Amino acid sequence: VQLQASGGGLVQAGESLRLSCAASGITFRMYSMGWYRQAPGKQRELVALISSGGITNYAASVKGRFTISRDSAKNTVDLQMNSLKPEDTGVYYCTAQRVSSIPYWGQGTLVTVSS
Repeated sequence: VQLQASGGGLVQAGESLRLSCAASGITFRMYSMGWYRQAPGKQRELVALISSGGITNYAASVKGRFTISRDSAKNTVDLQMNSLKPEDTGVYYCTAQRVSSIPYWGQGTLVTVSS
């Protein structure tokens, strides 16, 4: 299983970034896909999740600014991040989850938002 994340970088507050994760080695349509992040010195936290049926769930801190989407033809999950804030800084991890199965994690992509 491979989850290859891309799209991180350094931006200024108020700008946008789009993260993408390409999945291989799983039956993509059967998995919920999501993004977590880990800021320096903090625990990893959920950012956004999209179920196999397209139902989305967002952390309160990103609701209205971030949008998660999936493309089953390409086996990709994207995270559009708008109006970025310095507190959005962290390593963003792509995940594939399924009930009664261990989750899979990508290698992470760094997002840095300067004030």
